Amino acid sequence: MMHSEKEFIFGMHPVMEAIRGGRQIDRVLVRRGLRGGLYHELMQVVNEYAIPWQVVPQEKLDYITRKNHQGVIAWLSAIEFQNIENIVPRIFEEGGDPLLLMLDGVSDVRNFGAIVRSALCFGAHAVIIPEKNSARISPDAVKASAGALSTFPVCRVKSLTKCLTWLRESGLKAVAATEKAEKQVSD
Repeated sequence: MMHSEKEFIFGMHPVMEAIRGGRQIDRVLVRRGLRGGLYHELMQVVNEYAIPWQVVPQEKLDYITRKNHQGVIAWLSAIEFQNIENIVPRIFEEGGDPLLLMLDGVSDVRNFGAIVRSALCFGAHAVIIPEKNSARISPDAVKASAGALSTFPVCRVKSLTKCLTWLRESGLKAVAATEKAEKQVSD
C-alpha cells in the first residue's frame, strides 16, 4: 500500500535537515543493518532532538514507498508537540489547577484520538505521551479526535516516570487508572 507523500519524508539528508529545521517528526524508521558515517550522523541528530525511532526490515520501508529511501523514512507529525514544562506554569499563572492526562501503552491511533476528544470534554489541559510505544499522531488520530488534536496540547516526553516525578515536585497529585483495577476512581 502506498501512502501519501505528505505524511512522510525519506532519505538521509532530507530527514536530518527536516529535524534540524524544526519539522515535527513523529517517528523515524531505519532499515535494519544500516551502517556508515551518514547513519551515525542521522542517529546522533535523532537522539539529540529526542525523536522516537525504530529499526525495521527493508520490506517495511519498500511497502511505504518504492522511491529511493536510502533506508530511512520519517513520519511527519499531524500536530505540533508542546513542552510540558511550559504548559504547567502557564496553567498556574492563569489561576488554574492543572488537569493532565498521561497515557502509556495506547497504540491505536483511533483510540488515541477518541481519548483526546474525551479529555478535552472533561476539562483536561493537556495529554502527555511517551516517545516510544505510543500511537502515531496521524491524520486518522486527528479525525478520531473530531479535530481536538488540532488545538489540544499534546506533550511527548522521553520518560513518563521522570515527567511524573517533575509534576509531583511541581505540586500536582497523580491518580492512576487501568482497566485491570479493582477499585473505581471515585473510591
